Amino acid sequence: MATAVKSFYKLFVYNLPWTTNSAKLRNYFSKFGQLSSANVVFDKNTGLTRGYGFIVFNNKVEFEEAQKGKHTLEGNVLFVEPVSS
Repeated sequence: MATAVKSFYKLFVYNLPWTTNSAKLRNYFSKFGQLSSANVVFDKNTGLTRGYGFIVFNNKVEFEEAQKGKHTLEGNVLFVEPVSS
């Protein structure tokens, strides 16, 4: 019996402002489409953001659109790179 394989499209986002949390990251990138997840990575010792995070799209077209153009969040230019599976 074959099982359905669901594809996810993951992006690495860096140069995040120190005030950014996962909700703000999700809110910004949701303009490109529905996100499966959005997570900002925090330093366990200080509780401050490490300046990067990951977003996951369910749809390849939305994933590709999010990689285009210049992204700015709270004054910081964001850099976006696809993550290999």
